[in-house]
Amino acid sequence: MGVQLHNDVQSGQYAAALLKIGEDRMAKDGNGMITLDREFCNVVHNPDDLNNFVYSELLTNMRNRDWLCERAILAPTNEMVGQINEQIMSRVEGDIVEFLSVDTVMDTEQVTSYPVEFLNSLELSGVPSHKLRLKVGVPVLLMRNLDAPRLCNGTRLQVTHLGRNIVKAIIMTGMAKGENPPYENPPYTHNSDRFAIPV
Repeated sequence: MGVQLHNDVQSGQYAAALLKIGEDRMAKDGNGMITLDREFCNVVHNPDDLNNFVYSELLTNMRNRDWLCERAILAPTNEMVGQINEQIMSRVEGDIVEFLSVDTVMDTEQVTSYPVEFLNSLELSGVPSHKLRLKVGVPVLLMRNLDAPRLCNGTRLQVTHLGRNIVKAIIMTGMAKGENPPYENPPYTHNSDRFAIPV
C-alpha cells in the first residue's frame, strides 16, 4: 500500500524482499535457513523487546497520529495478536472497555450443535475475537470495506470514545484523513471529524 499510495522506494524494496521470502526464492544456508540483514529487520528475542522497539515512546506520542501510522506489528496468529495488543494497551493510560460479539444461534434447532462456549472460542482469520478490548486513544485497523475508497480494509483509525454499543474513531489514513465521513444516518453516525462503528 505504501508503494502504491506514496511511490515509496524503501517500501518497494521491503515488499520485494517479503515476496522473495513468501515465494521461497531467498538464498538459504546449508540448514535451509535464510539470513535477514539489519536493513531488512531487527531481530528481537521476545514480544516485550518487540513492543519496546516499535513503540518506544508510546506515551509521549499517543496524540501524534503520523507517528502512530508509521508503526505496526504483524503477527502470524490471532492469539499472538491478542497478546501483543494486551501488552501495548497495558502501557496506555485509561480503562479497558470490553465488547462481546453476538453469540446466539438464530435457529433453535442448531443450539445443541453449536454451544456458546464453542462459538466464543473460535479465532478465525479476518474476524475479531469474541472479546474486543479497547482503550480510548489506541489505534485500530478497519477490517472491512465500508465505503471504499474512503473507509476500506486497512484504514487506520484512532479510538476517541467507547460507548456501550458504539466505538467512535478518527480516520488517520487514506483519502478521508482529516475529512468528515459523509454519514448522517445509522448504522454510522458522525460528529465533527469523527465517525462511529456499531459493535
